[in-house]
Amino acid sequence: MNIGLNLVGFIPGTMGGIETYLRNLVHSLQKIDQENSYVLLCDDHYAKEIQIFNDSFTFRSVNYTQPSILWLVRGILRKMTKIDVLRPVFNRLKLDIIHHPFTILNPMRTKIPSVLTFVDMQHEFFPQFFSPAEMKMRKEFYRPSAEQATRIIAISGHVKSSLAERYGISPDKIDVVYLGYDERYRVYNNEDVLQTTRSKYELNRPFLYYPGATWPHKNHKTLLAALNRMTERYQFDGQLVLTGIAKKSYSDIIGEIKRLGLGDKVKVLGYLPYEELPYLYNLARALVFPSLFEGFGIPLVEAMACGCPIACSNTTSIPEVVGDAGVFFDPTSPEDMADKIWQLWKDDERLKEMRKRGLERAKLFSWDETARKTIETYRKTIEGARS
Repeated sequence: MNIGLNLVGFIPGTMGGIETYLRNLVHSLQKIDQENSYVLLCDDHYAKEIQIFNDSFTFRSVNYTQPSILWLVRGILRKMTKIDVLRPVFNRLKLDIIHHPFTILNPMRTKIPSVLTFVDMQHEFFPQFFSPAEMKMRKEFYRPSAEQATRIIAISGHVKSSLAERYGISPDKIDVVYLGYDERYRVYNNEDVLQTTRSKYELNRPFLYYPGATWPHKNHKTLLAALNRMTERYQFDGQLVLTGIAKKSYSDIIGEIKRLGLGDKVKVLGYLPYEELPYLYNLARALVFPSLFEGFGIPLVEAMACGCPIACSNTTSIPEVVGDAGVFFDPTSPEDMADKIWQLWKDDERLKEMRKRGLERAKLFSWDETARKTIETYRKTIEGARS
């Protein structure tokens, strides 16, 4: 098979979990696939961000990524004439299949069979979290992309059922392919390594850890309300450590920390170097994950692989990923969240049991398995297109 990987729209450092998915998929495909050839359709400016070590992988320049002159011209023409100048560019490619990994077909209605990785449709469940412009874009592209794709990769059973129920997509067209975790996420027994991170960020007290960009659905404010209850009711004497890119709700979160008087209980570290995150999981007493909506939830798998116990939401894909390796709470209830987190926090034996279960469950997830199942989807797509 001659496979195209569509990296139009790839902007490093801005994409969160979907960037983690792309990077690890490309890496693992190179490791395990010695039969097929791959063309990475990518803006020249960002090609250097993807490491290539397999001779069957090559780059082809497609310079339509924002911001650029071609991106601007394409947008104006699409708006004024409904003509997408990128479509004929793709139609001329000598490929058996094109994989679009970012939830939309970009461009749409090409002649080459397509695989679409669909990450989530959060806007269908929480439209209040999106600006009118973002809602317009999602309404315009998400459902049509799912309908037009030759085959779909859903990153969880929850995403698959949502596609079937909300968009009417046939389940037979959808393959569930779980995500994985980097091999750097593991238990570290070297105290010197951990002490460096502890000292750098002054992590002098036992802490709960929540890695997540400050989007509204990440639900930081409800977590802060729960932390306040734990402090008042149970005399919680630990800390909450927050990491992640500052996004839409950042100023509201900082304001809420001040309003609740939690300045000594919350440490906001912001965006950290990727290589340091495994140490945070190892140092934490538990991961707390109050998200209202996840297509998958990569931090859950990373935490389990590091032996970090989990207290998390009981919604969307989260229970599917965590299984019996976590303590679940209602993410809309500060009371329930506080009670469940506290019960785990104070119980050393339960923490030990959750750590053991998490390490075992993490074995179900790997990027190499993600790559193997993705190749299976490529084969199904081509076979379907030929029949």
